[in-house]
Amino acid sequence: MSEDVVRSPDVVIIGAGAAGLMCAMTAAARGRKVLLLDHSNKAGKKILMSGGGRCNFTNMYADPANFSSKNPHFCKSALARYTPWDFVAMVGRHGVPYHEKKLGQLFCDNKSKDILNMLLEECRQVGVELHVGTAVREIEKTDTGYLLSTDLGPVTSTSLVVATGGLSIPTLGATGFGYEIARQFGHEVLTTRAGLVPLTITDQLKELCTELTGTSVPSVVSCNGQSFRENILFTHRGLSGPAILQISSFWHPGDAVRINLLPDHDALEWLQRQRSERPNSELKTVLADVFTKRMAALLAERWFVSKPMKQHTPAELRAIADRLSAWPVVPAGTEGYRTAEVTLGGVDTRDVSSKTMESRKSPGLYFIGEVLDVTGHLGGFNFQWAWASGFAAAQHV
Repeated sequence: MSEDVVRSPDVVIIGAGAAGLMCAMTAAARGRKVLLLDHSNKAGKKILMSGGGRCNFTNMYADPANFSSKNPHFCKSALARYTPWDFVAMVGRHGVPYHEKKLGQLFCDNKSKDILNMLLEECRQVGVELHVGTAVREIEKTDTGYLLSTDLGPVTSTSLVVATGGLSIPTLGATGFGYEIARQFGHEVLTTRAGLVPLTITDQLKELCTELTGTSVPSVVSCNGQSFRENILFTHRGLSGPAILQISSFWHPGDAVRINLLPDHDALEWLQRQRSERPNSELKTVLADVFTKRMAALLAERWFVSKPMKQHTPAELRAIADRLSAWPVVPAGTEGYRTAEVTLGGVDTRDVSSKTMESRKSPGLYFIGEVLDVTGHLGGFNFQWAWASGFAAAQHV
């Protein structure tokens, strides 16, 4: 890095996603001179594609219990200091229409672009200098901060914020660059894997999943002590839907996932009542009351013997109830980072201040958002972590 230094902002933020934009606008509002860089050709790409294009930008019930980390207390401070209502207030000031879809999940009425435009406008108003399509090639620690070799030329700053995200959805530009920076400055990076991701199925289930592709069913899905009540979706590759995405973050190869396909019923009691009230109805007809006709017929044929309810013995009813209320599935794997909404693992938070997001290893270096080992449940929680962690760092950079 022998070139003449041409830029010397107070703060350089690498990554113009949700966390980076929040940190930039908040720091600049404090009077800091902020340079925001992103190697991608557009800021906030993940914001644009999130929530099916409508951006599930927060969750009204965001709480530390909705986050996973090897250090579960780490997220508490930031989440307490920047709440969903703080973000909602900004959304309101900009006149962005939104609604609660379910379970506290807040979505744009129109398009995700409304949220991105709001953040970009906030950055513009306070003078954030944003450059997209700009790579950072090398970083050095100096006596006064950090020296970066970038596509803009050399840049120095006293504060450097890593907001590079994780490995999920590489087509949007995701890379492991943030982990490389962390390791360079002495941080441990915990093992990463795809989270909030569809599960692929074993050969014996492939035919069933293929035949039921597009079918969505309310369920309770459980694995490793965690349970989620939401819909599952059959696909030609396996199982997806909100409940599957949620449980995928707690699943490990070889684990069985148990699926209760009758979450609104005590399965045995319900079947016994059906036999009493409808003795001449076939099992597939009874199951069609709670599933689609196609799914009812397939389950009755593949899993059981479809005969009049009165012909099923108590032992047979118990076996049917057990299968419907605790269907064991051992997935072959996940669809991986290609479709994962988040990356589990990341920069070990034990060497990062929970109050300031500053490195304990290298003063003036900060980590925010998904690059850290903090992962939210599905439903707006990961965005809330981006807002909260970005806001926290911005008070100190």
